[in-house]
Formats: sequence, C-alpha cells, structure tokens
Amino acid sequence: MIETIPIPGIEDFDKVYWENCSKNKLTIQHCGDCNEPRFPPRHMCPICQSISHDWKEDSGDAVLWSFVIPRPPLLPVFETQSPYAVGLVELVEYKNIRIIGQIQTNSNLDSIKIGDKLKIDFKKINNEISLPCWIKQ
Repeated sequence: MIETIPIPGIEDFDKVYWENCSKNKLTIQHCGDCNEPRFPPRHMCPICQSISHDWKEDSGDAVLWSFVIPRPPLLPVFETQSPYAVGLVELVEYKNIRIIGQIQTNSNLDSIKIGDKLKIDFKKINNEISLPCWIKQ
C-alpha cells in the first residue's frame, strides 16, 4: 500500500523544472530552435524535432479548465487530505499548455467552477520537491 505521497523523479531532462519549482518559480521549456513552448518537458521538440531547449519563467496565472474532487476510497496518504480539489489549469501566457495541480480556496470547495481565475503557489513536499498548485482568486 502506498503510505506516502508519490513524488516525481527529478534526475532527468526535467530536472531544471523541479529545481525552479523548489525556488517557487514556474518555468516552461521552449525549443531552442523554433521557440515553441512545451509541457510536460521533453527531450525533443514535437514541432521541429530539435533537441535544443531553453527555460522561460511564467507568471503562473491560470484559468481553471477542468477539475475533480476525489471521493473515498482513497489511498491512505490522500485520505488524510480529503476533501481537496485537483484541477487542470490553462496558463494565461500559454493557451496551449495545461498543468495538473491541487486547487486551493479560502471558501467551500463547492465554490470552485470552471473558468475561475487562479494564481500559482507551491506546496513543499520535501527539501528537493515543491509541487505547483493554484489558489482561487
């Protein structure tokens, strides 16, 4: 049984992404040749097949595109966090990029709706990993 939060591997080509998240910065990988943004990070550009890439910081402003509120039965580690919302957010600066993350709100979870404006935050998991999450504005 999974008893701790599953954490991503951070020693691959997306290491820069995770290092920046741990510094509370959201960065998006761009092709070094055609400048096409891509997420999740990949070895090769899907447009021009270049393996060259750069990282550019994003504001983290987003719009809620879809979401779910997981219901029991859940793995034990997530049961203690329930109820919570997980959303698919569309970045304002990159209409073709969507990222999954927890949605936080100061009010009731029932107040969350598709189209809500969100601001990025980071949830520290351990010394190396912070996960992007979003706060309803």
